[in-house]
Amino acid sequence: MSSKSDIATAIKTAATQVSPEKIMQLGTAFWSSKVFLSAVELGVFTTLAKEPMDAETLSKSIGLNDRGSADFLDCLVSLGVLKRTEGLYSNTPETETYLDSNNPAYIGGFFEMLNSSSYHSWGELSTVLKTGISKKEIKAAGDDLFEALYADPKRLQMFLQAMTGVSRPCATAIAEKFPWQKYSSFVDVGTAQGGLAVEIVKKHSHLRGIGFDLHQCESIFEAFTKENQVEKQLTFQAGDFFKQDLPSTDVLIMGHILHDWNLEQKRMLIAKAHKALSSGGALIVYETMIDDQRKENTFALLMSLNMLVKTPGGFDFTPSQLKEWLKEAGFKDITFTKLPANHTMAVAIK
Repeated sequence: MSSKSDIATAIKTAATQVSPEKIMQLGTAFWSSKVFLSAVELGVFTTLAKEPMDAETLSKSIGLNDRGSADFLDCLVSLGVLKRTEGLYSNTPETETYLDSNNPAYIGGFFEMLNSSSYHSWGELSTVLKTGISKKEIKAAGDDLFEALYADPKRLQMFLQAMTGVSRPCATAIAEKFPWQKYSSFVDVGTAQGGLAVEIVKKHSHLRGIGFDLHQCESIFEAFTKENQVEKQLTFQAGDFFKQDLPSTDVLIMGHILHDWNLEQKRMLIAKAHKALSSGGALIVYETMIDDQRKENTFALLMSLNMLVKTPGGFDFTPSQLKEWLKEAGFKDITFTKLPANHTMAVAIK
């Protein structure tokens, strides 16, 4: 039996051999995240896309108070999202490309959404883990987060732009990896702004597509397709996939759709997709799928927890789970392909 002195010696020895650095970084990770999210909100990267600036000029341009401004900007340098050379701050290649709001590749809308909504919702994670219910979201949405979202034009615009931004790398990959030459039509379910649909028809001019979403998205979709000069290849169809059938087509796409809903609703949507497809047609599902071992894709696990705090019943899933649901609906020849940004694409044939 060990004595108290033996235990104390063991603890002291372990303390000299094991560093707390990793758990300290983990425990304070939200500090770094909030610095970055505030930089997006304040327009740091868009401002610096014009030209490099010194601290005083940049601070005045984005309206910073003198207190804390130097630490804030230098923290962004330390985090690797800004550079500082001879006293002048500038963007990195990544932030210049993806966080200048005047750049078509802008994905800052996603981070704006995280900053304005998700950041606060995650503050109640401990409570939601115990109750299974996000009181803040349910109260705000009347049991339907998306009903509240779509009722607010300004918030909806931000959400749709965010979906375009976060989906852009996947959209490019799907347009390139899927054998579109075999098909002539597709429907993008939950099309949002139409980012994926636009990317597909830009690369495959023979295709005609439908963007399917709630009617509040129609004007935003049409403006986006016109801006990208593909309005003749794409049309918008308003609808609610819980209340009506999906449009008939050769290829049906569900991106970031299934994880919003509970298991019963997931199965119902997959069954509707099977019904809508022509014989030999394909269903494409792309999500941040959790790896089958449930220990590697941290981002996917975090996304599933995001569904916990943001929706009444949503959750992310593994390829094995999705394959089971697809087979239940009658799909065959199910394959999975890795996509950028921790995403996975499933293709299932009717």
